[in-house]
Amino acid sequence: MNLKSRIETACKLVSERLRFQADTGIICGSGLGSLAEEIENQIIISYEDIPGFPVSSVKGHKSRIIAGQIGKGKVLAFQGRFHYYEGYSLEDVTLPVRLMAALGVKNLIVTNAAGGLNRNYEVGDLMLIEDHINMMFQNPLIGPNDESMGPRFPDMSEPYSQASLKTLQKLALEHGTRIHKGVYMAVTGPSYETRAELRLFSRFADAVGMSTVPEVIAARHAQIPNIIGISCITNKATGEDIHKEDHDNVVKTANEATPRMVRLVREFLSR
Repeated sequence: MNLKSRIETACKLVSERLRFQADTGIICGSGLGSLAEEIENQIIISYEDIPGFPVSSVKGHKSRIIAGQIGKGKVLAFQGRFHYYEGYSLEDVTLPVRLMAALGVKNLIVTNAAGGLNRNYEVGDLMLIEDHINMMFQNPLIGPNDESMGPRFPDMSEPYSQASLKTLQKLALEHGTRIHKGVYMAVTGPSYETRAELRLFSRFADAVGMSTVPEVIAARHAQIPNIIGISCITNKATGEDIHKEDHDNVVKTANEATPRMVRLVREFLSR
């Protein structure tokens, strides 16, 4: 089954189950799945029920779609993402974004857990992604291009909506939520970075993680108008000291930060 057929099959099944038009899509990062639990009037669709859909194998990622309402927004949340390091192709990794575009989603909120390269960041802080650097050295658009799905050479000069970032910054200030705006760097993983790598990366970016960038590239290609990226800083990653990184701690920190992210997203959708 080619990509377009996979999307059409998934779109048919999900749209029949939803019974409404979602305007906002959310991809929940590691430990941030409880963001989807805040959705009201839930409709739950397991990834296993969708033909040709992968299943996440990473702790902190359930494999289901939760649809419903947050504030005034009709939301479609993917509680569990797919990663390149799991052995999935980038076509698989970006399939949820393709599905959301086919369903007519206009706003995409991509969340992730990330290491803080910036020395001013503290564990538990939130960072609005204003731009990214693709150090995965892979691109989901490589290969034949279907013009009906997007242009051969999509513009990436503004991958994240600057207007939405300003709104989110204002909302965070109103609620006293500590938040930053910075550059996210994506690497393949699954090994955490060496201290030398972190010192190098910190010269160019503020946070580092193993996701998000392929999804945002696909979203830009699919011409989803409004894209927002939010990182939860789950560990200090400055490369200045020796300490062991642990995925369980990453998930725990992300869980603790989720209420602040939920409040921010809820207020944003209400506006």
